Amino acid sequence: MAWVYLGIAGLLEIVWAFTMKQSDGFTRLGYSVITIAATIASFVLLSVSMKSLPLGTAYTIWTGIGAVGAFVVGIVVLGEVASPMRILAAVLIVSGLLLMKLSS
Repeated sequence: MAWVYLGIAGLLEIVWAFTMKQSDGFTRLGYSVITIAATIASFVLLSVSMKSLPLGTAYTIWTGIGAVGAFVVGIVVLGEVASPMRILAAVLIVSGLLLMKLSS
């Protein structure tokens, strides 16, 4: 169950990153509220997952899901640049996540 909580926490990290961008520096109330709620929920689920997962594994997976997910949302939803170097960087992050998962 810890891995499920960790996965959801990572997805919520993507949500808060996206809504933080949309909040325009916390000047748009709706997006600001979603950002804060998703951040709190993400931290709570991360902490629950850490009851049984090692700190290094849980934190690395959580930040990796958020980083790669925000990268993909930036490209797909916000039209950010998908250069070969940026894509390679994301592939390397995912590779590291897979290795971390396999090692635990």
